[in-house]
Amino acid sequence: MSAATTRSRTPDRLCAEAVDLARSAAEEAAAPGVVGEHVSAVAEGDRVVTHFFECKEMGYRGWRWAVTVTRASRAKAVTLDETVLLPGPDSLLAPEWVPWSERLRPGDMGPGDLLPTEADDLRLEPGYAGEDVGDEAPAGTVPAEALAYPELAEDTEPLDLTEAPYEPTATPDSPAAPATESPSVPTRSTIAAVAEELGLRRARVLSRYGLHIAADRWDESFGAKTPMAQAAPAPCVSCGFLLPLAGSLRQAFGVCANEFSPADGHIVSLSYGCGGHSEAAVMPKPLRPPPPVLDSMGADAFPLRPAMDSGSVLTAEDAMPEDLGHS
Repeated sequence: MSAATTRSRTPDRLCAEAVDLARSAAEEAAAPGVVGEHVSAVAEGDRVVTHFFECKEMGYRGWRWAVTVTRASRAKAVTLDETVLLPGPDSLLAPEWVPWSERLRPGDMGPGDLLPTEADDLRLEPGYAGEDVGDEAPAGTVPAEALAYPELAEDTEPLDLTEAPYEPTATPDSPAAPATESPSVPTRSTIAAVAEELGLRRARVLSRYGLHIAADRWDESFGAKTPMAQAAPAPCVSCGFLLPLAGSLRQAFGVCANEFSPADGHIVSLSYGCGGHSEAAVMPKPLRPPPPVLDSMGADAFPLRPAMDSGSVLTAEDAMPEDLGHS
């Protein structure tokens, strides 16, 4: 270890004693009452010392005012170098800055918001290949897309021959007619025109990478490993409320159309399931009592007086005299 390095680790005495100078510099840079107690003095080099003071400002917990002082060689006057507010070991720091494209989360977009995509976005790829060469190709040429799709080569504008002058054919007695150039047939050469003809107006489509990350995201939300699918009586592949997707995703995903399911209107994996499966439990028809039977043809006999042998008829001795009667 060199002598200069050894000296730099020991704070200079005059610089270390210049606490009042450092405090006044910190109070000048900060607001009144913000600079707290002196914390420590650290040697930054030969005759260079940094004094640290507590920061009492709201929102800067653990931060410290750092005032660096120094003096020239063989000089006794200590001068101010710089004053700065620095975070301490236990200070409250703001989170690391993250670009907006990485901070964006599903559901952050609102009405009127625009989400631009990069030109080299890995989730997208060109919808059709090639370059535009103009509205019309040179005479007598056939565009490359017409070679790829022969049926488009016949889609040419018809020639208007109604105003063409009459030219008689040559005969042995008449001189031969001068040779004329064949009219050029204009063809559609722009890729945009071919794409419009085929219904491929999208400049970019989903790439294989974009398809895979979308499938992973859907499977994580509504897949076989979710708690709902683990407790389901049957998977969605056998559910009548499943609407299959088109294309290659048809083999693995569909859309739930059960309004009582937690995945209603969401893309679900065919291995997902819930308690709303169409064939999980078929509800039996409720039992209904039979309708009442009314016999309107028969009649039941009801006697007007009780029978004599029923025991409820009064005898002659027990009969009460009539209060009113006829003589």
